[in-house]
Amino acid sequence: MGIFNSIPTIKYEGPKSKNPLAFKYYDADKIVMGKKMSEHLPFAMAWWHNLCAEGTDMFGRGVANKSFGQQYATMEHAKAKVDAGFEFMQKLGIKYFCFHDVDIVPEADDIKETNRRLDEISDYILEKMNQTDIKCLWGTANMFSNPRFCNGAGSSNSAEVFAFAAAQVKKALDLTVKLGGRGYVFWGGREGYETLLNTDMKFEQENIARLMRMAVDYGRSIGFTGDFYIEPKPKEPMKHQYDFDAATAIGFLKAHGLDKDFKMNIEANHATLAGHTFEHDLRVSAINGMLGSIDANQGDYLLGWDTDEFPFDVYTATMCMYEVLKAGGLTGGFNFDAKNRRPSYTDEDMFIGYILGMDTFALGLIKAAELIEDGRIDEFVKERYSSYYNTEIGKKILSGETNLQELSEYAEKLGSAKLPGSGKQEMLEGIVNSVLFN
Repeated sequence: MGIFNSIPTIKYEGPKSKNPLAFKYYDADKIVMGKKMSEHLPFAMAWWHNLCAEGTDMFGRGVANKSFGQQYATMEHAKAKVDAGFEFMQKLGIKYFCFHDVDIVPEADDIKETNRRLDEISDYILEKMNQTDIKCLWGTANMFSNPRFCNGAGSSNSAEVFAFAAAQVKKALDLTVKLGGRGYVFWGGREGYETLLNTDMKFEQENIARLMRMAVDYGRSIGFTGDFYIEPKPKEPMKHQYDFDAATAIGFLKAHGLDKDFKMNIEANHATLAGHTFEHDLRVSAINGMLGSIDANQGDYLLGWDTDEFPFDVYTATMCMYEVLKAGGLTGGFNFDAKNRRPSYTDEDMFIGYILGMDTFALGLIKAAELIEDGRIDEFVKERYSSYYNTEIGKKILSGETNLQELSEYAEKLGSAKLPGSGKQEMLEGIVNSVLFN
């Protein structure tokens, strides 16, 4: 007997289907730009939201039952979550999962007991993996929920807390390697500050780098060959977090010599909290050779916090997939760091949320491929910068064969500069609309 007996295996029925438990756009075997849709979109289930989150908020208790027939905070419950998770992924055709250490077991007061529980549950997860084609996308350590991390983990003012953070990272890396994870994520949940009056920012950032360097050294020593990721976020829970956005995180990595091992795990909702679009942080990561993985969700522009909604905005998904396709794909995948809205509390709602997200990105992939194949945007951008490639002075600028003196003389000969070519933003936005809506 399964946990989700009332839910059928989710199948593709096409855009005209009105069945809420069917895919309208996600057709795993559909070929898009020479690859199967499932290869373009390696989707992953987030253990924490899907199997743990009950809809609790600051104003009320949870409404969703995630006990899966067992008593909470027990190893029996931890194993029931494994059973539920694998049944869920198989029914949706999802091939990957992501986890924090304390998502998969109840944390004990003694870290040695927590580690024993992690060994036990990871053995059980591995059994399930060996019975299916489901794999681990990435692992991470929760270094923000426990009260000891109130002042951060790597950035903590306490060497004792730093040691506990290091211990958690070590164990999470052990588990990631054991489960064959493709990546390992650092989300600096409390790596930031509330006021500079009590903060040595330089010391804290150097300590974070020390922890990350130790993680790289240890991970490589135990055979981890995947990418380490930073997941940028500007605020919440700390007022100012050090990995504010992709550009800030990349600058931090380069400053501390970590850029050869790390890439970005970009979350849509975090990008918008930083005042950017999702595609902005994707582009910044891609042009620096650091686009690694994606947390697929969206926020609410009317709310100033991290709402982690299932993505339904096809325009944004199209722009995301446009960046991903132009970058040649991801080394990671698309993790649904998303949760049902609090009033959507049934088992069926869990499946419908993932169907929505998978369909949204599938449609975004189809439309992004059409934009690229249409070619007008690429052609316009190429033409917009053509003076650097088609004129003698432009070629000299690009090759570094000119200087301020020569350019000054060139400008004086011109007398006055013409306006640069029109940006044609409205025309380009019209092209996007014509592709989206035929």
